[in-house]
Amino acid sequence: MTGGSADPLREPPVRAVETIGAAVVVRLAGELDLYNAEAVRTALAEAASSSPARVVVDLSDVDFVDSTALGVLIEARANVGAERLVLAAPQFDTRRTLQVSGLDRHIAVHDTVEDALG
Repeated sequence: MTGGSADPLREPPVRAVETIGAAVVVRLAGELDLYNAEAVRTALAEAASSSPARVVVDLSDVDFVDSTALGVLIEARANVGAERLVLAAPQFDTRRTLQVSGLDRHIAVHDTVEDALG
């Protein structure tokens, strides 16, 4: 990365943000790391700004999560509330990262977005 421009080989981490009923679903993708943590932080803060009943973070298309991104999720939990922030559909490597870090004991993790909305 030079001059503050994004790496053209990396996809943006926030694929979509949508309201479903009383919840806001933030769909993330690719690698979540130091280089795009601010975009994820901003999307989660904006999702929470309307005080939805639940903020669901869809991790189904996430390939990698580093410690900076885990910190963003912890920060979002503090800002949104432990009962209102949930994670959904992490693939094997992402789920393993959540388990090893212990974050899965502090933020509910659901197998699917539908389960997280229920």
